[in-house]
Amino acid sequence: MTDGEEKGAGKVLEPTEDVDAQGEKKPSEETLAVEERPLEKLTKGELLERLKEIERLPEKNLDLYLRAEAEIENIKKRNKKERDEWLKFANESLIKEMLPVLDNLEQAISHIENENALLALKDGVELTLKGLKDTLMKSGLETVKSEGEPFDPNYHEAVSEMEDDRVEKGKVLCELQRGYILNNRLIRPAKVVVSKGKS
Repeated sequence: MTDGEEKGAGKVLEPTEDVDAQGEKKPSEETLAVEERPLEKLTKGELLERLKEIERLPEKNLDLYLRAEAEIENIKKRNKKERDEWLKFANESLIKEMLPVLDNLEQAISHIENENALLALKDGVELTLKGLKDTLMKSGLETVKSEGEPFDPNYHEAVSEMEDDRVEKGKVLCELQRGYILNNRLIRPAKVVVSKGKS
């Protein structure tokens, strides 16, 4: 190894060109010096280099514009999605508060006996219940299917289990309280009794 090689052995090679954060070549000090000089003092080669730089400007500006436009469009879509999601469930609390009213009306109808004196009351309650249900259904409310369906912990809350020869094991035997879904989101599970099958 020669003296020159020994001196250069411990050196770290530096990059020959600087690059910016986007990986593009930074203008050198020589280029900057050329840009600051009057055009009439530039050589033919320097003028050609300047011309190339100027020709590349529209392409760079177009790229920046398209990126900015795409980012704005993404923000608009994100804001619209968040707004639509908020509007979907803005009335969730109100509907939750109204569910006990549904429960009470349904229980009142089920306990009215078929006597002439109570027929008018029964009809009135049924009409009120139907109107309330129609209003809630328009807001995206749905009932959870329960009786005869396989027990699903995502939609059903098992209160107890009972043996029953008529209903297959693991299926819902009866519903104690109706469950509800609002715009495909469960807001209250159905309280059910699950069949244990044959005794």
